[in-house]
Amino acid sequence: MTLKEQLDVAMKDAMRAKDALRLSTIRMAKSAIKYKEVELIAQLDDQGVIGVLSTLAKQRKESAVAFREGNRLELAEKEEQELAVLLEFLPQQLDEAGIKVLIEKAVAEAGASSAKDMGKVMKLVTPQTTGRADGKLVSELVKARLAGA
Repeated sequence: MTLKEQLDVAMKDAMRAKDALRLSTIRMAKSAIKYKEVELIAQLDDQGVIGVLSTLAKQRKESAVAFREGNRLELAEKEEQELAVLLEFLPQQLDEAGIKVLIEKAVAEAGASSAKDMGKVMKLVTPQTTGRADGKLVSELVKARLAGA
């Protein structure tokens, strides 16, 4: 079952359960996916859907932090609840240790020895971490690893 089909099933379940927050979050996700498909003039595969959902999840995290800093706790909680719904449809997120293992393999495979080789390493690591880790974090870890090489 594709991710889009999973979203459809989850949306129907949320309608039946009268779960307004879950329903609105899934509708928002489906809308963002449809918008991206119209933009690209093509149907998204599961990787494309994961990319869209990852973007939405990242936006929710950033919004929750901003609301907490602004002392708007009720809005921060809503964003965190939406984030929890989105994370159900994303693959398991990698922790720092998992990312570092992938980076070590990529460094060995690319024969990278300095910061100049960061592009080569990122080219190998990015496909493995897409949707499973924040690109900024991966970039920082690669930079730190190559600086210490």
